[in-house]
Amino acid sequence: MRLGLVIYGSLDTRSGGYLYDRKLVDYLRRQGDHVEIVSLPWRSYPRHLGDNFSKALLDRLSRLQVDILLQDELNHPSLFRLNRRLRSRTSSPIISIVHHLRCSEQHPAWLKPFYRAVERAYLHSVDGFIFNSRTTRTVVEQLLGRETAGVVAWPAGNRLDVRLSPEEIIRRAHRPGPLQIIFVGNVIPRKGLHTLLAALARLPTESWRLTVVGSLTVAPAYVRQIRRRIAGQGLESQVDFSGSVPDETLAAQLQAAHVLALPSSYEGFGIVYLEGMGAGLPAIATTAGAAGEIITHAETGFLIGPGDTATLANYLHEMHQNRERLAAMSLAAQHRYAAQPTWEQTTQRIREYLCQFQTTTASPATWRPKKV
Repeated sequence: MRLGLVIYGSLDTRSGGYLYDRKLVDYLRRQGDHVEIVSLPWRSYPRHLGDNFSKALLDRLSRLQVDILLQDELNHPSLFRLNRRLRSRTSSPIISIVHHLRCSEQHPAWLKPFYRAVERAYLHSVDGFIFNSRTTRTVVEQLLGRETAGVVAWPAGNRLDVRLSPEEIIRRAHRPGPLQIIFVGNVIPRKGLHTLLAALARLPTESWRLTVVGSLTVAPAYVRQIRRRIAGQGLESQVDFSGSVPDETLAAQLQAAHVLALPSSYEGFGIVYLEGMGAGLPAIATTAGAAGEIITHAETGFLIGPGDTATLANYLHEMHQNRERLAAMSLAAQHRYAAQPTWEQTTQRIREYLCQFQTTTASPATWRPKKV
């Protein structure tokens, strides 16, 4: 097959969505498929909307010699009208890779209807979908008001080389000293580091240590706010900012921790929860989004309401105090990780779905995508 993939910026961008896209491109190329990356520049949302009237972009996409045009749904503001203009120039089906919708995130109330309208128009402009979770599929179908042709292909957690035996996990859980907590994600408001810090401020300082792994440059104003909060509470010695780190370093940091806490205001899936579980870490997430498809509450981790700092503090305190329960949950988390499809299996599932769109004619009426 010959495919195009429309993204913003670089495919090497560090985030769960770009990791998903990267793994898919790598698998397709290993199967002998040709994948051409169409990179659009990162700009403000209003300027992205202007891309819909760009003759240069329309010409660029029209000239692609591809059987299927993939688009990361993150690019929806640049494509929600342009896709309709593209129809008159190409017969290639357009498939959207949906990680989560922008309108599912927290925004000012007056902006929500606008984002919903733009995303709804974009979703109506494509022929099929690749979803990263059942939750994402449900949200898309609710916005469209109908069922969709698409496939749910869950991300995997086997990117990192983490090898811990059950015996090592039990010994780590019973290691004396503070609870070692790790937060993994770009330091942006949606990931909820402020929620985690507010919960930790309720606990005795000697009972915990926090390692923050993730980019500090995506939302610099938010990072400054976080650093001021830490300094104001006198917690500088309790919190270590690692920034973005290589996979080998992240694997070692996960192996050294007791629990992964990422209380995001919304996650379309949450690959890092699985990666932490691969290291035997119970995961703490919120009920907003798809984390519940990964975490079984009180068994492999905990699910809290968004912003519920009191409950989060209680769960962290319990894991520090009750190391037997921490050990049991750690083993259950590793067991849950082992049940997840691998990246090879996930990307194979996506390719099988894409093969449905191959046709000997140029007529869109011959496409028979299924709901998978």
